[in-house]
Amino acid sequence: MQRAVAASISSSRATAWASSSATPRHAGAASCSTSRHAVAPLRVRGHVPVVPLSLSLLSARTRTALASAAATTAELPPVSDAAAASDSGGGIAGAVQLGALIVAWYLLNIYFNIYNKQVLQALPFPLPYTITAFQLGFGSLAILLMWAARLHPLPRLSAAQLAKIAPLAAGHMLGTVFTNMSLGAVAVSFTHTIKASEPFFTVLLSAFFLGEWPSMLVLGSLVPIVGGVALASLTEVSFNWVGFWSAMASNLLNQTRNVLSKRLLGGEEEESISMDDINLFSLITVLSFLLSCPLMLLAEGVKFSPAYLQSTGVNLQELCVRAALAGLCFHGYQKISYMILARVSPVTHSVANCVKRVVVIVSSVLFFRTPISPVNALGTGAALGGVYLYSRLKKSKPKSQ
Repeated sequence: MQRAVAASISSSRATAWASSSATPRHAGAASCSTSRHAVAPLRVRGHVPVVPLSLSLLSARTRTALASAAATTAELPPVSDAAAASDSGGGIAGAVQLGALIVAWYLLNIYFNIYNKQVLQALPFPLPYTITAFQLGFGSLAILLMWAARLHPLPRLSAAQLAKIAPLAAGHMLGTVFTNMSLGAVAVSFTHTIKASEPFFTVLLSAFFLGEWPSMLVLGSLVPIVGGVALASLTEVSFNWVGFWSAMASNLLNQTRNVLSKRLLGGEEEESISMDDINLFSLITVLSFLLSCPLMLLAEGVKFSPAYLQSTGVNLQELCVRAALAGLCFHGYQKISYMILARVSPVTHSVANCVKRVVVIVSSVLFFRTPISPVNALGTGAALGGVYLYSRLKKSKPKSQ
């Protein structure tokens, strides 16, 4: 009798296990609702050779909404692979959400460049290390709040992982420093025209570090990029070598960071780290801020003291508010860029990034009344057209491998 009961129990357990294993395990796609990015549209003011550091440019309601939108982006949870697949499937809700993220990405990038340029113009002397420390500091604060609120899992960092991430953080910090140097020396539109040559450095560094050799068509797409940047440089009114080489150095450092990050996330097993892209970006930002502090104090600490700045006639309160808004926008648009990349393919993201650069260039030209000659516009257009062609040609690369 006991054997029969035991046999019956064993049979029922086997049946239950078989039925549960026959049912596929599929985690529900986590939906990530976007926050309301109530950012006011860009308003073009009259001609001003140097834009004054005045908070009257935007209303109090707009400034509050902009800061809230930038800060909220750091608190949005990452999107799972299932959610990304669902959003890319053509659903109306996913398309609306993706469109809202792209609009917020563009707006935050526009406002970052405007606020940052106004801060750099208002300073009586260049302070790229100090501005970089402010931007990375506000981003680090948003990241720490994200981890404290458990909106994203806290990473477990080992000494070996720290040794691998530290060089990326140093490159990210210096790349931001050189970007600020360029923005302080030349027009915003010219800096972004130079930064459109990023694909050239991507191809070069991918071949050197990852062994990924481009096709002849991809190499051909680099010709209008390099030629367009050269043509725009020859006809740029605000051209100087400091602004040019600073933007080039920023391209080199930022693309080195991207290529090495790719190798850490999905490269060879002995080089990769068990960490998602959001936590990797977050750790790079926090470590970059820690590295920027001693450089700021050594290079510019005395000049940035409140007493010294007030003696030069700078409105310290407005300067700090502008720097804070630029820092929030800086971190916000970078985080949204990662969120968009989780929803679309890398090629689509590259095309959207190319369009974003066009929007930033046009917006900065209109806002700062930057003089653009027809030849300069032709060079800028050729460079951006080459970037778009490069992005489209990259789609065929995985199929040939």
